[in-house]
Amino acid sequence: MAATQRIAAGVALAAACATTLAGCAGGTPPSHATHTVKKAEGAPAPKTAVRLIGDGSTSYTGAQPHLPRPERLKPGQKPPQFVVFSWDGAGEDSQKLFSHFRKVSKANNATMTYFLSGVYMLPEDKRDLYRPPQHSAGSSEIGFNDQQGIEDTVKQLRGAWLEGNEIGTHFNGHFCGTEGGVGQWSVADWKSEIAQAKSFVKSWKTNTGLKKESALPFDYDKELIGARTPCLEGRQNFMKAAHQLGFRYDTSGVNDQLWPQKKEGLWDLSMQLVPFPGHSYEQLTMDYNFMVNQSGTQTQGDPDKQQLWGDQMRDGLLKGFDRAYDGNRAPLVIGNHFESWNGRNYMRAVDEVVERVCTKAEVRCVSFRQLADWLDAQDPATVAKLRGLTVGEAPKQGWASFLSGSPAPAPKGVPGAPALKQ
Repeated sequence: MAATQRIAAGVALAAACATTLAGCAGGTPPSHATHTVKKAEGAPAPKTAVRLIGDGSTSYTGAQPHLPRPERLKPGQKPPQFVVFSWDGAGEDSQKLFSHFRKVSKANNATMTYFLSGVYMLPEDKRDLYRPPQHSAGSSEIGFNDQQGIEDTVKQLRGAWLEGNEIGTHFNGHFCGTEGGVGQWSVADWKSEIAQAKSFVKSWKTNTGLKKESALPFDYDKELIGARTPCLEGRQNFMKAAHQLGFRYDTSGVNDQLWPQKKEGLWDLSMQLVPFPGHSYEQLTMDYNFMVNQSGTQTQGDPDKQQLWGDQMRDGLLKGFDRAYDGNRAPLVIGNHFESWNGRNYMRAVDEVVERVCTKAEVRCVSFRQLADWLDAQDPATVAKLRGLTVGEAPKQGWASFLSGSPAPAPKGVPGAPALKQ
């Protein structure tokens, strides 16, 4: 796709998604100005036999490295402050933002969730393999990829997983705000979309001919436990499909800064509303939404205001963090895109937030998987009590008194339970 076409596609998509609460992936597929790839990065895989899956695009290499064992809160213990940074439509392109944020994560004791768009693993010349629900074969609002782009993305996915990050999905064609878009999809449509997203990850070697490249070090059928829908649309039927397919969480809604609860059998780990500096209303914790409320559908607005806009996002996220950290300790969920909107100032804002919060005492910057693991390890009565705290509300008598009761013991074999005797 020519550069002018990509820009036009991005503007058109932004216009289609320009609602106050809609999260939207970028309108351009990864482009590739540089072609340097070879060796896998990241921590070494666990010492176990590698079992290739299917055509060797994915593999089983044992338990994922760098995943801490979740522990149940002790009576009177203050909860940690969880922060989740997540990325919609994750792929490595000429901006090198995937690799950049992997470095930022490692430097600040953080792990993140990368929601991979399945079509970023499918080359343009194989586009007809994608059969999107309610659209013609080979259709996609975000295009497809090229061989180098897939090779670069695979390198980042491999390294990210070995470092303890999570690989989720942002599905495929990103149809939203239009006739036949995801907001109109049935449960069966969602199941088809999910199956295709998995298949493109599990068959990238066949589809690209890159047979000699190293496999991804995970079984995607087991790795994939959560998602965010395009433009936060179609959530109701997606959650039904996801629950039936064994997913564990969804992050496609809009929440206040409260402790999570389960809906449709899934943890609702949606993004939240936080203070918006300079405004009387609150803002969703996503770069796209800050942009829409600052420069409208113009992805590159007034150059004289771009730094201010990035500062507003940074300060809004920090205000939301402080409100939770000093208050109810509700997990803070943040969503972003690998984009250079408004002079790349939203990416700068995320850099600065990660650097300021992830190294603080009692803070854990984690993936959605890790957060879901921790929630599953807790006594349900404790989580229900935490949900009783309002936005920014710290327990009046202190945490030791608030959570002083003895929690029910965790059943054997679940996260947080005593180790089983061998």
